[in-house]
Amino acid sequence: MSNRFEVVGIRPLPEQPVQKEKWYRGKPLFSAALLALIVLGCLGCRLLITVDPTYMDLSRCSVPPSRQFLFGTDTMGRDIFSMIWYGGRLSLFIGLAATAISTAIAILFGAASGCAPNWLDALLMRLTEILLSIPGLLLIVLLQAILGRANVLSISLVIGVTGWTGMAKIIRTEVRQIRSSEYVLASRCMGGGFFHILWRHLTPNFVSSIMFMVVMNVRTAIAAESTLSFMGIGLPLEVVTWGSMLSLSEKALLSRAWWIILIPGLFLVVTLLCITSLGNYLRKTVNRKQSNL
Repeated sequence: MSNRFEVVGIRPLPEQPVQKEKWYRGKPLFSAALLALIVLGCLGCRLLITVDPTYMDLSRCSVPPSRQFLFGTDTMGRDIFSMIWYGGRLSLFIGLAATAISTAIAILFGAASGCAPNWLDALLMRLTEILLSIPGLLLIVLLQAILGRANVLSISLVIGVTGWTGMAKIIRTEVRQIRSSEYVLASRCMGGGFFHILWRHLTPNFVSSIMFMVVMNVRTAIAAESTLSFMGIGLPLEVVTWGSMLSLSEKALLSRAWWIILIPGLFLVVTLLCITSLGNYLRKTVNRKQSNL
């Protein structure tokens, strides 16, 4: 009877090989590479393109894409291929400049609100919510009408001044959570001023939380400049940007010159989609880190 049974211990399981997750899985490598290619093409256009994007040849108006003009010409005879790369530089500059302005305002306003007493904090947040309730495009049009004739700096300033509210609310929330930390209180006891504490102690703690909003603000600024130019209240035609190129859409539709609209619009949409993909990746990364804490 005892031969029918065998006493055994815990059987060791075979070792499973540890599968390391591939480093590129889940990362927007294609979007980053495509965006880098567009940015490098815009920055190095002076070295590769010798055609003046502002030169008008009225004898070659609305020429379709060919070997001589890769992307064709517009209704004023300008080479669209050179306009794309030269205009992209200004569009990217407007996006970066407007984002820098809005980020600086958001950091100062949000940190001041987070460190202020409760009554002042409530007052500042009500002001922020009032500005949030007003459509951003309406504010941009109003401020641009006050400033007068549009140029690159005025467009960047107007877009930057109107795009800080959402980021400021997040910064205010982060600052209120860390303002009572020991290192912040120690810095105050040693005589540290508001800007010292903001730069050395507060900003490093909330910069990761707003990084995806900073990236998305670049996209929003580029789209806002294109919208203003499309509406005819943006940059003048002699200033070449992707938005000013799209302002010729009415004439292009009447002349059936599809390349005047399609090619600049395609570059604009691809750039915005790449920036959106990078912003979403940063947002997921920040959320993952916060959930692991």
